[in-house]
Amino acid sequence: MHDIRAIREHPDRFDAGLARRGMEPQSSHILSIDEARRGKIQAAEEAKAAQNAASKQVGAAKASGDEAEFERLRALVAAKKDEVARLNEEAKAEDARLTDLLMELPNLVYDDVPDGDDEADNVQVNEWGTPRDLNFAPKEHYELPGVVCGMDFETAAKLSGSRFVVLSGAVARIHRALAQFMLDTHIDENGLTETWTPVLVREEMMYGTGQLPKFGEDSYQTTDGWWLVPTSEVTLTNIVNGLTVDDGYLPRRYVSHTQCFRSEAGSAGRDTSGMLRQHQFEKVEMVSITHPDASDEEQKRMLRCAEGILEKLELPYRTVTLCTGDIGFGAKRTFDIEVWLPGQNQYREISSVSTCGDFQARRMNARFKPADGGKPQFVHTLNGSGLAVGRALIAVLENGQQADGSVHLPAALAGYLGGKTVLTAEGQLTTA
Repeated sequence: MHDIRAIREHPDRFDAGLARRGMEPQSSHILSIDEARRGKIQAAEEAKAAQNAASKQVGAAKASGDEAEFERLRALVAAKKDEVARLNEEAKAEDARLTDLLMELPNLVYDDVPDGDDEADNVQVNEWGTPRDLNFAPKEHYELPGVVCGMDFETAAKLSGSRFVVLSGAVARIHRALAQFMLDTHIDENGLTETWTPVLVREEMMYGTGQLPKFGEDSYQTTDGWWLVPTSEVTLTNIVNGLTVDDGYLPRRYVSHTQCFRSEAGSAGRDTSGMLRQHQFEKVEMVSITHPDASDEEQKRMLRCAEGILEKLELPYRTVTLCTGDIGFGAKRTFDIEVWLPGQNQYREISSVSTCGDFQARRMNARFKPADGGKPQFVHTLNGSGLAVGRALIAVLENGQQADGSVHLPAALAGYLGGKTVLTAEGQLTTA
């Protein structure tokens, strides 16, 4: 959420920030509501002062025997009391209008974020690895002989509908191994704290990280009001919801492996084959809560954590900075990591690493007390995939495919697969 004081002080700067996201100016409308709200508050304070002054005079009028003055003052006190109540309700309504409006507006991006209309305008900042020069026509993951028997979309459709999958046998084991490998790497090498969190959350938690109110259709809500998390960013970030922590508490670096749920609203006709875009999937998520001065460096550190996973898995990738037309609602800067998929002959996103500044912290009222004893400030929040497990499975299968239908698996997974490094064309795990 945005700081209303910053909008008051620099309305042109605020509108310029929205313009970079392709939005119309909003400061005039925001400030008109803010002015009305403040006017109601001031009027209520003045009416309360008049009520208090009249209350003090009531006793004196009664004591003096001036019945007419006594009745006038008593009526004035009652009228001012009603006026105060009315003005406070009106101020509360204006405050709700202001909050609702600010909740709908996206974060303002940093100056170094490139301008652009869509993903075609994203800027590549890093590239690692070289796609294999295959001497055969590569298949997509769900077409590989050794995968077909362990990746069942028909049964999943019977159970749940489209955009679900049932994994079994060796494929399910590789999927599980990937998640375990990612967690262990982040915990043992990257210093993140493993955290297990619920996948059902209260509505206010979805507001805190920006999924609500604008993107409710992208997630699932239960009949009793809980929401299924689209990613554990929601739970991990909201750990500090409503807290004011000591400066020494920061940074907090979390990692969690959870099921995630997305309705994929608006994605009809996109990636309908295979398990690239599912309603239910697994993700290893990183979240950092930091001091504002440290958030830029923290984003770079998180990016390297995610890139390092792909390097250990020997998967070619490129990293891009998202432009203003492609960046997410709550982000001030986002790096996307795109892994090479030979079956599609293109790079596809497997991780987004975003810094949100104090945007989410304002929504959550999450602060820290500076070490110098100054006024509490809002923390900065960051999140990143480390990685999307299903998409990592796709990348491992497609990049390791061989002409005979087998798949050579990354050496980094051998310890999680009982030393096995090959998925045969018959769907069995074996040594090379």
